[in-house]
Amino acid sequence: MHSSRPALLTDHYELTMISAALRDGTADRACVFEVFTRRLPAGRRYGVVAGTTRLVELLQDFRFNEAEVAFLRDSGVVDEPTASWLSTYRFSGDIDGYAEGELYFPGSPILTVSGTFAECVLLETLTLSVLNHDSAIAAAAARMVTAARGRTLIEMGARRAQEEAAVAAARASYLAGFGFTSNLAAGQRYGIPTAGTAAHAFTLLHDDEPTAFASQVAAQGRSTTLLVDTYDIAQGIRNAIAVAGPELRAVRIDSGDLAVLAQHSRELLDSLGATETKIIVSGDLDEYAIAALAAEPVDMYGAGTAVVTGSGAPTAGLVYKLVEVDGRSVVKRSERKATVGGRKTAVRRHKPSGTATEEIIVSQGVPDPRPGDRPLQRPYVRAGEPVALPTLTESREHLRQCLISIPWEGLKLSAGDPTVPVTVVGV
Repeated sequence: MHSSRPALLTDHYELTMISAALRDGTADRACVFEVFTRRLPAGRRYGVVAGTTRLVELLQDFRFNEAEVAFLRDSGVVDEPTASWLSTYRFSGDIDGYAEGELYFPGSPILTVSGTFAECVLLETLTLSVLNHDSAIAAAAARMVTAARGRTLIEMGARRAQEEAAVAAARASYLAGFGFTSNLAAGQRYGIPTAGTAAHAFTLLHDDEPTAFASQVAAQGRSTTLLVDTYDIAQGIRNAIAVAGPELRAVRIDSGDLAVLAQHSRELLDSLGATETKIIVSGDLDEYAIAALAAEPVDMYGAGTAVVTGSGAPTAGLVYKLVEVDGRSVVKRSERKATVGGRKTAVRRHKPSGTATEEIIVSQGVPDPRPGDRPLQRPYVRAGEPVALPTLTESREHLRQCLISIPWEGLKLSAGDPTVPVTVVGV
C-alpha cells in the first residue's frame, strides 16, 4: 500500500556505528530501543500516535539492493564486512507500541523495538521520519477537528508539502477525524473519501463567471461546489444560484473576513431559496481560525497549509533511544536529555465514568492492575513479520474514543499542562 522503497532512508552515523559494532563483536547483542518524547510542542496538551502501521508496511521493503550497497562501499561509507552484512539485511526482531490514534504524553513509550543492536539501530531514521511527521500532522488535525465542533473538514494541503509527505499528511488528517481529502493519491492508496472543486483559474479562463459556473455544473451536476469569490462574492452567489438553481450543493469562499462573509452569504442564499446550499470556507485556516468561526453559519472547512505543516509544530519531537542491552538497563545521563532505562510497559487509568486520570509507566516490570486500567502497548511485529495491523478506520475510531476519554480541559486550544499526568515507577 506504499509507493516507494525506503532503502537508503538511513543516516550515515547509523552505518558508522554498525561498522564499528561488527568489528568489535557487539553488533549481535540483544537490545531494546524506545521511541518517546521528552516534551510536547509548546501549547499542546496531548500528542497523537500516527504512522505506526505505515512504518511497519515500509519495513517489509527495507532492504539494500546491489546498487545501493555498491554506492555505500564505493563512497567509503562502509567497509567490506558491513557491505556484506547490509546485502542480506532483514529485520528479524519484535516491535510493540501504542495503537495508532492513541494519545501520548512526555515519557510515553510509544514504540519499542527489540532485536540485535545492528538490526535495530539501522531503523532509527526510518522510524523517526515516519512517526515524527505523521504524529505531528495528526495532533494538529485532531485540534482542528475539536475546534470544528462536529462540522466536516477537508484536507487540502497537497500543494504545501513534498509529494509523499502530502499523501502521508492526508492519511494522518483522516485518522484524526477529517472527512475528506483533495489528494487523489491518498484516496487511492488508503481509501480516504476525496472531495474538491474548481479553482479561481477555471473562472478566469472563461469570459464571465456565469459561463464558468454553467460549464462546471454541466460537467459535475448540481452536487458540485462553486467557488464564488473570484470577483464579487454577493454577485458570485447570485450567479451560482441562477445557473445551478437552489439545489446547488455548496458554495466555497476562500478569502476575506470569513465570519462576516459567511453570515452575509447565508442570508443571501436563503433569500434566493437555496436554504440547503452549504457554505464551505477555506484559506489558511488553522485550529484557532476554525474555532473563531464556531458561531458562524459555516458547514465545512477546508484546511491546507496549517494541517500539513503541523500547525506550527511540524515535528512531534520524538526520539529513539537505547534503553536495554542483554537484559540490563542502560541510561543516558546528559543534562536535560536523560533517559529512563529498561523496557517499559504502560497503562492508562480511568475513573468508573471512563475519564482518563493517569498514565502509569513501569520500567522492567508490569503495573499492578486496577479496575479501569487499559494497556497501551500492542504487538506490531514478531520475528520480523507484521501481526494483525489495524485498519485506518479502526485507528480513526480509536482516536475518537481517546479524545472522549480525556478530561474536558484537555481539549482546550490554550496552552496548558499535559492532559493526563504520567507516573514512572520501578526506576
